[in-house]
Amino acid sequence: MSNSNLGNIDWVSILVYFLLVIFGWVNIYSASLSEDATSYFDLNQPYGKQALWIGLSIFFIIIILATESKFFERFSSIIYIVSLISLLGLFVFGKTISGATSWYVFGGISIQPSEFAKTATALALAKYISDLQTNIKRFNHQIKAFLILILPALLIIGQPDAGSALVYAAFVFTMYREGITGIYLFLGFLAVTVFVLTLLFGATALVLTSLFVGILVYFFTKNKKNLVSKLLIYLAGIALFSFSVNYVFNNVFKQHHRDRFNIVLGKKVDAKGIGYNTNQSEIAIGSGGWFGTGWTQGTQTKGGFVPEQHTDYIFSTVGEEWGFVGSVLVILLFSILIIRALYIAERQRSQFSRVYCYSVASILFIHFFVNVGMVIGVVPTVGIPLPFFSYGGSGLWGFTMLVFIMIKLDADRMKKSF
Repeated sequence: MSNSNLGNIDWVSILVYFLLVIFGWVNIYSASLSEDATSYFDLNQPYGKQALWIGLSIFFIIIILATESKFFERFSSIIYIVSLISLLGLFVFGKTISGATSWYVFGGISIQPSEFAKTATALALAKYISDLQTNIKRFNHQIKAFLILILPALLIIGQPDAGSALVYAAFVFTMYREGITGIYLFLGFLAVTVFVLTLLFGATALVLTSLFVGILVYFFTKNKKNLVSKLLIYLAGIALFSFSVNYVFNNVFKQHHRDRFNIVLGKKVDAKGIGYNTNQSEIAIGSGGWFGTGWTQGTQTKGGFVPEQHTDYIFSTVGEEWGFVGSVLVILLFSILIIRALYIAERQRSQFSRVYCYSVASILFIHFFVNVGMVIGVVPTVGIPLPFFSYGGSGLWGFTMLVFIMIKLDADRMKKSF
């Protein structure tokens, strides 16, 4: 990278990235510390391996920053296809860990391709939307864009890994910024609302309530032109979706899926069974108070009461050992990085770069929101890692690539050739 472009690098994002990575390692160290630990870099321990992966991330950062920006646009389709092939290959060569066939294993090193598929999909979507022949406001072009998102999501669901597949819903925010109608966001919000209300009150009660609301809307609306047909379409849609939710929940979802939703909705309390992780996580966070118990001093963390604490439930370590103040600091750092990504997106001269940067912000947001919500018990447990915090080389490298491609595109935004 030339000296002129070094001056264009967004050092704020880089600073926040390293603060998150370092603080993440500090908490992984505490959550996985054992009595037979020999050093901070003991490769037999999770924190030692994470330190190695952090060091290797520097190599990826250097490679990305040294690569011409146009490379990411020119080869985005190839990167996306390779990503799909890597996901397909799991069904033949993948190793099953914790019930999901999501990893390739090479000599003791596990690689999870779904962590890199998010970056590949962001590049492919940016390439398609920025193509001169694409008009994202046209329905047929929207279908093609959604197919770019659906293909990797379906392959990931088949592993099965519903949590990682859920992340692809974040790209809808990117497409909304580029011009798709807000009806997709409205329908998504409506679907979630109907889903939750159906589980709480039942399909029949919800449909009858919707019918009553529809009657009120009809009588209190002055302009009734085409109102009846619109109301009937909405009511029919709500009824069909609500009864399908009832059927799918009771006949398709597995028992542990149903239990997780029931726990969040307050319909079932199972502190020793399926709700054990969330319950212990809430206890750990609550015990932290304002300033926490201190690094490596958390009784819940040291006692190993929270399963998977150094991976999906790492935020409970933050809450216990660093308290409310530390938790707010982590939330602020993530907020700064996400807002910074949005700011970077808006100053791009290239639509490809803008779409990609918005995708970065959307992916980071949904990971952060769902993971923290899962840990504090307001979102069902779905197995989504906390970026830069959760233990794992694939996750760390995937998010590192995601963020630093954005930084590279931004650094070269003034290039005429780009």
